Amino acid sequence: MIKKNQIIHNTFFCIFLFCFILLVFFPFYWMVNTSMKTENQLMMTPATLVPLDHISMKFLPSSINYQAVLKNTLFLHSIANSIIVAGVVTLVSLLLGSFSAYALGKLYFRGKKIILYLILTMTMFPRVSVLSGLYSVIRFLHISAIQSMILSYFLFTLPFTVWVMTSYYRQLPSSLLEAAYVDGATPFQSFFDILLPLTIPAAVTTGLLAFIAAWNEYLFALTFSSVSPKSRTIPVAIAMFSGTVSRQYPFGEIMAASVVITLPLLILVIVFQKKLVAGLTSGAIKQ
Repeated sequence: MIKKNQIIHNTFFCIFLFCFILLVFFPFYWMVNTSMKTENQLMMTPATLVPLDHISMKFLPSSINYQAVLKNTLFLHSIANSIIVAGVVTLVSLLLGSFSAYALGKLYFRGKKIILYLILTMTMFPRVSVLSGLYSVIRFLHISAIQSMILSYFLFTLPFTVWVMTSYYRQLPSSLLEAAYVDGATPFQSFFDILLPLTIPAAVTTGLLAFIAAWNEYLFALTFSSVSPKSRTIPVAIAMFSGTVSRQYPFGEIMAASVVITLPLLILVIVFQKKLVAGLTSGAIKQ
């Protein structure tokens, strides 16, 4: 009876796992599938699961959408803009976030809990609620679109980085700091030489999440680059794609561009895979 129940349980678990994997990966598969179809193939009804020739119905993938995207100078320029914006935001957020997390996680001073609650409160505000006021300030100060995006992205990457990194610093044993103080180390030396190397997996994890958030951000980028098309980042550039003929919506090119911009994120995850897993699980064991 127990064996029969276990078989039933395993069967339902396998079915659930298959449905979950299908639900998660099918949109990505459909994106790649659509990016490899021509205009005629996209107009076929019903839609096909693989690129097929609309006459012979043979498997016939096409790279025409990728060629069009990679020849689009505005799209290539938007990739450079996104790399600059997301890279600067991530590095500065990690730098300031690590210092702040060290102070909030290991040092003792008045008002520390209040500061933590304020940081948590900042992450709860919807971004659209501060957009109009922030746009007015930036227009008044005559800040460029790229700089505006970098400064505005700190509103959601910096509180997130500080809050997450603080939890990692709290997990580190205080005996390390006490031993460093006994040896004559200053608080900065204790942070830079002892604690910071131990939090590299956590920094990689937090930095990657902050980079993805800045890389995919659309609302602020659309607002601040509205008067400067050359400053558009990738999400805005893709949204502004137009067809080669009147009333054409370039589904194939949009999907091809989506595949192209997904590759850098995929490469980052693969390169930092070990540190990413270590960072996600570093807080699972109580010190």
